[in-house]
Amino acid sequence: MQPLFQTLVEFQRTIYLALGEQIKLFAAGGDWRAFAAFLPMGVVFGAAHALTPGHSKSILATYLTGSEFGLVRGLGVSLVLSFTHVTIAVLIAVLSLPLVSIALGSVGQAPMLEDLSRGLLGLIGLWMLWRAFSRHGHSHYGREGEAVGIMAGLIPCPLTLFVMTFAISRGVPEAGLAFAVTMMIGVALTLSAVALLAIFFRQQLLNLLQSHPKALALVTRSIGGIAGAVLAVIAIHEIFMR
Repeated sequence: MQPLFQTLVEFQRTIYLALGEQIKLFAAGGDWRAFAAFLPMGVVFGAAHALTPGHSKSILATYLTGSEFGLVRGLGVSLVLSFTHVTIAVLIAVLSLPLVSIALGSVGQAPMLEDLSRGLLGLIGLWMLWRAFSRHGHSHYGREGEAVGIMAGLIPCPLTLFVMTFAISRGVPEAGLAFAVTMMIGVALTLSAVALLAIFFRQQLLNLLQSHPKALALVTRSIGGIAGAVLAVIAIHEIFMR
């Protein structure tokens, strides 16, 4: 696992260095055509970056495993998470660079947003736990999935923040924004794959129990409760043990 992680890190570093050169060239008077030819690398960059630890993959998989969402709703949650994760970083960089030094405890981290994200997700976990084991629990999810995507995505993408800050410092924020959009697509591809795998796993498990209605009902409710408990534990651990 470690060699794979190291390969991903080196791959990202190579693309990031190449991006830095492209932004410098664009800032020095280059045209959009040359920079646009490099933009597809942002998709690869985002997908590889999302494979590294973080990006709320475990939270997404846990929540969707415990939900009753189909593929479309599950993909919707992953897309909302991806959009929020990248957009928050863009907004921090664009709206106020001084905010970076105030809101971020260290480069690429945002303790206040992280605590807010984990706290809200912990509440969702407790809600799922109550819903699973309450005699009056039901399966009405409303817009809960999208809310979870937003909460999990509140932690800004550090590489997007780096890219935007560098582009702004060179006087070409539009270049950073264009690359951030392509990165978002790559992140969304990876998180969508995670969502599909989680839903497929749950559906396969439930299909095995179709001939045992009582066991099916028990497992369906238990999965939601276990997922809620895991979310709550993750939130507590991340907030108090960081």
